[in-house]
Amino acid sequence: MDPISPLEQALHAARALVLADLVAGQVAEADVVSLVEESVVQRRWWVEQWPDGAEYVAGLIAQDVQDALLDRYGRWPLCPVCGSGDPHALDVEPELGPDPHWVCHKAGVKVAAVGSLGAGPGGASAS
Repeated sequence: MDPISPLEQALHAARALVLADLVAGQVAEADVVSLVEESVVQRRWWVEQWPDGAEYVAGLIAQDVQDALLDRYGRWPLCPVCGSGDPHALDVEPELGPDPHWVCHKAGVKVAAVGSLGAGPGGASAS
């Protein structure tokens, strides 16, 4: 059996992180998981073209899924920090960089690392 390439390891790890956030937000339905898979396919090509971008793929897949959900269902993940005002989604930062986090720009805070929504201390529920 061939070892898994670093590219595939990065893609599998990114998939797992985004799926964990979807599960935490209780939105990991089959059609939503399909959005993750579509993004992984697209990002596989992207990272094959730019192997140094492998460490950025988790944040990019999170953004892809967030954009696809906005188009089909609405904002995700909703900010758990701001208790008043209009519900708003968290953003991924950095937009293109390692160690992506969900942040609330309205409150100016880091909410959780991508993959850690709803994880208790350091993570917040997205529901």
